[in-house]
Amino acid sequence: MLARTVSGGLEGVNGFLVDVEAFLGKGMIGFDIVGLPGTAVKESRDRIRAAMLNLGYDWPMKKLTINLAPADVKKEGTSLELSIAIALLAAQNPEEYTQLDQTLLLGELTLHGELAPVRGVLSMVLAAHDKGITSVLLPAQNAKEVQCLSDVTIYPADTLRQAVEHLTGWARIKAQEQIGYEQLLESYRPARDLRHVKGQMIARKALEIAAAGGHNMLMVGVPGSGKTMLARCMPGILPPLSYEEALETTCIHSAAGALEAETGLMTQRPFRSPHHNASLPAIVGGGVKARPGEVSLAHNGVLFLDELPEYQRQTLEALRQPLEDGFVNVTRISGQAKYQSRCMLVASMNPCPCGNHGSKVKPCRCRPNEIKRYLARISGPLLDRIDIQVEMDAVEIGDIQSTQEQEDTATVQKRVVAARNLQLERYQEEPFFCNAQMPQEGIEKYCVMENSARAMLHAAVEKFHISMRTYSRICKVGRTIADLSGHGIIMPQDIAQAIHLRNLDGRYWR
Repeated sequence: MLARTVSGGLEGVNGFLVDVEAFLGKGMIGFDIVGLPGTAVKESRDRIRAAMLNLGYDWPMKKLTINLAPADVKKEGTSLELSIAIALLAAQNPEEYTQLDQTLLLGELTLHGELAPVRGVLSMVLAAHDKGITSVLLPAQNAKEVQCLSDVTIYPADTLRQAVEHLTGWARIKAQEQIGYEQLLESYRPARDLRHVKGQMIARKALEIAAAGGHNMLMVGVPGSGKTMLARCMPGILPPLSYEEALETTCIHSAAGALEAETGLMTQRPFRSPHHNASLPAIVGGGVKARPGEVSLAHNGVLFLDELPEYQRQTLEALRQPLEDGFVNVTRISGQAKYQSRCMLVASMNPCPCGNHGSKVKPCRCRPNEIKRYLARISGPLLDRIDIQVEMDAVEIGDIQSTQEQEDTATVQKRVVAARNLQLERYQEEPFFCNAQMPQEGIEKYCVMENSARAMLHAAVEKFHISMRTYSRICKVGRTIADLSGHGIIMPQDIAQAIHLRNLDGRYWR
């Protein structure tokens, strides 16, 4: 007796379909799973048997063979368990089960027969949709994750018994009501609001410029000057996630197991703030199963590195390629994966070990060689990849006690969105969509300057010994400032502000 069901697996963050074939044959009683099953898939044999017996279903006392096709791709995780259980039941009573090849079955089984959530559901449902399968039966706790998909019918189930009764027609499960992505966006509220930030007008403006052009940013300042608070305001002033970006971001978080149960499509840009003790695989990606790291979890959002010099040197150097290319290749013995990592780097640090170097309020207690050694933890090539650098001092008491209303996040976001829309229109025929992503040929084409602005930039190159990469990034920041100001070409005041926001390494690192 033979039966076939359809399930899904993960390869990196991408889903693929798995044909689950169950064969009940003669021979010595046993239960074998073939088709490159991982450890978790092999262990599912005992969970499936216990779940079926505890729900009162007969366990076939025959030689059981489960084949997972394609057989040359390794199957990891627990998403196949529901499909295997249904295949075994259907092999015993094939006349009771119909259209199994048109329904995607996902879910982990507990010993009591309940369905537990699995990771990577969105990726697997999208893969099934591409193959023409639009009916999905999955754990109820995963249902919200795919609630925004159109042309898909989702049946959320709590137990194996509910799944069996639905597939046999005894008690159909009510399909989940799908909603539009616009409805989710209506309920979005930023986690932090800029109106609570006192003073720091230069840093606030730098944050707006960084958001408007997608630029990386470094804040250097004394402890308590508001660096972390400003960084946490960044996701709120960025443009809202588009539907395509939300799908990309949610797929990565779901595949990594970072998406909470009963969570819908992500509407807020991710903000990842790993501790400085995090290992290189945790930041860049890898580990035994080649999982995505923090730089990929921050895709379409912000990667915030607080106390930048405290991170391991090799970890910071490994970030250079993902920040430049927008993706990271992770290769391990057990697998290879390519993860997207198009994010903004926002970093903060103290100017010295005690934190008070250059402060107008507190004296510095560090010796010159200690300051030099501390700053040397940040390499020149990494600094070259940070477009905007801003220095911050302690907030003055007058600013703290001021009752003047500060600009809120919504007001700043409107200007950022307007600047991003200009860039989207300008680059609609290009493979990039914001100023920070412009290659060299794009700079020559789109960063047109007034003659006096170009002369000012050339003078700055000679005076501050600016590298070619830094020169290009000043042009990109100048283009963003011009977009915010409504200038068609880059004006002298635009390039002057861009130079001011990029020459901090000349003070601290030279």
